[in-house]
Amino acid sequence: MRDLIIRGGTIVDGSGATPFEGDVAIDGDRIVAVGGKLGPSRREIDARGRLVTPGFVDIHTHYDGQATWDPLLAPSSWHGVTTAVMGNCGVGFAPVRPDQHQFLIELMEGVEDIPGSALAEGIDWKWERFPEYLDALEAMPRAIDVGTQVPHGAVRAYVLGERCNTDYVPNEAEIAEMAALVREGVAAGALGFSTSRTLLHRDVRGVHVPGTFAGSDEMLALGLAMKGLSHGVYELVSDHLGDDDEWAWVKDFARQTGLPVTLVATSAGAYEGDKMYNIAEESRVQGMEIRPQIAGRPTGVLHGLTSSFHVFSGHPTYRREIAHLSLEAKVAAMRRPEVRAALLAEETTFRNGPMAANPSEFLYRVFPLGERPNYEPDRAGSVGGMADQAGVTPLEMMYDLLLREGGRELFYQPLGGYFTYNFDFFRKNMQHPNVLFGLSDGGAHCGVIADAGMPTFILTHWGRDRTKGERFPLEFLVRKLTRDTAMAYGLADRGQLKPGLLADLNVIDFDHLRLYRPEAVYDLPAGGRRLVQRADGYSQTVKSGQVTFESGEPTGALPGSLVRGGREARILA
Repeated sequence: MRDLIIRGGTIVDGSGATPFEGDVAIDGDRIVAVGGKLGPSRREIDARGRLVTPGFVDIHTHYDGQATWDPLLAPSSWHGVTTAVMGNCGVGFAPVRPDQHQFLIELMEGVEDIPGSALAEGIDWKWERFPEYLDALEAMPRAIDVGTQVPHGAVRAYVLGERCNTDYVPNEAEIAEMAALVREGVAAGALGFSTSRTLLHRDVRGVHVPGTFAGSDEMLALGLAMKGLSHGVYELVSDHLGDDDEWAWVKDFARQTGLPVTLVATSAGAYEGDKMYNIAEESRVQGMEIRPQIAGRPTGVLHGLTSSFHVFSGHPTYRREIAHLSLEAKVAAMRRPEVRAALLAEETTFRNGPMAANPSEFLYRVFPLGERPNYEPDRAGSVGGMADQAGVTPLEMMYDLLLREGGRELFYQPLGGYFTYNFDFFRKNMQHPNVLFGLSDGGAHCGVIADAGMPTFILTHWGRDRTKGERFPLEFLVRKLTRDTAMAYGLADRGQLKPGLLADLNVIDFDHLRLYRPEAVYDLPAGGRRLVQRADGYSQTVKSGQVTFESGEPTGALPGSLVRGGREARILA
């Protein structure tokens, strides 16, 4: 008698094979049989008319602080994610000296827009060295598994102190000490090392993060610290994707170690033409595992009265009289004719960016989401396009739309390459075998981005709803969200529905799978705000053989723990 059998679902097993109908049997935390009509069990889930997929493996999240206090790790767990990799972008909370807690909090707050007050109240700092941080993560049960990486920013701060984000060039001994910390963390079970070299990433004081301008000798040495280990991913966030100097040491690392590199491009140029695709193809042809990450859509900044900013945020009247008010009071104030007239007559105090240069033209690439968000809209669906149809100015239209739904409407501003008003660029790059699905940023950008629902978006948009071009077969999308991301980080015990692997899976009512408009909630420690996005259609999520979510609600089961690299990626708790 089996512990659990999922009966009669359409199995999309993560291998990329054609879906088929059948049962999935589970004993303990493992899958024991897939396909056909299987025998009796202690519990059954009727999956007829549903998809049965592996649990999603999200390789780009920022739950580094949240994982120490929150057992659910929502919103990712609401979207079928059963394994989340954090420690991305070179920021995190270990290693850390006792007097550096605030520095790392301000670094995370500046880079990832996670309220510093929430981090300060929520993190208990029961560690200093990276192995101790892993032990702390392992001690807490969760609804999903987490794995993490050694962050460059914390390593630099630990060794260089206040010089870590200055123009100081570390000497040979200091580089060696940093490399030793990287090796110590990865040998203890970190999944790899991460760094950021983008000018976008700054702390709360506007200072570039440690490592932004580090020399090639340092970048290579910290990567080579993983040489000889059986695992270790080098994650690189960069404005310089493919530039000669950076590309040389990245390829040098890959050749010397045989370990994988995953690249996150932050320059707009990477999202135009074939630059990202060509890097992926060159790597594939040369037999190197150098894998760019891409989301299923452009990263989207959210404007609105419940987010961190909108087009009127820089107007003097708004800053002076409205910004500090509650949502209801903001709406009431902005409905007054004299306030409307004042705000529309003023110029913004913003001095940089497209809102400052030409706010009206900017609003042709800002789109109201509504209750059923459309992330691949036409120009006519933009605020500017709606204004043209109504015979008003774009700013007048934006003003009125901001007040819709009691001020809860949000507006999607795609970044990096939506001038064509379609996702053809993304489709081309998503299908390359060396390109990974990533960049959900779960747990981060609490006031301006809500992309943690990326798995749900990818399945619905690219597998069912897209009208502007070709879609993808479900078996392809599921494989890219499960097996491919798991194997990229050496997590060979998950990502497929296959006997012997972890019983991590989703039962999905695909016909009714949908995303809702993001909403602001105030549930972080110290009452911190974050934008979250909910979904319908996840009938059950199973983690290590236990049902953790039923119809989108947590069951209270917490079978998740820490995944340590280099130990057959098995759960140790």
